[in-house]
Amino acid sequence: MATQKVTDKTFAEFIQRDTPVLVDFWATWCGPCKMMAPVLEDVSEEYEGKLVVAKLDVDENPVTAQQFGIMSIPTLMLFQNGKPLKQIVGFRPKADLIAQLTEVVVG
Repeated sequence: MATQKVTDKTFAEFIQRDTPVLVDFWATWCGPCKMMAPVLEDVSEEYEGKLVVAKLDVDENPVTAQQFGIMSIPTLMLFQNGKPLKQIVGFRPKADLIAQLTEVVVG
């Protein structure tokens, strides 16, 4: 499954899942965000059924970005059952990202 788009209106309900949800807080003008996109697509396909990957454009959805104190992008936040478990700021290569997610996604 490819990454899914979430908005201020859909965010709260979207993260209420048993399956971990990785949300990419990003913007269209952000270079590192553009570099992160294919990494997230790969991760979403590789971990289908174990992890849901979503993207939230901070310019179009400022309420949610403010609610979680997003100051730098890309910021990745991992949620499970609506609760934030982990935050990763900045571009991460696929191997590094998977290493940081393994305990939640695999464990």
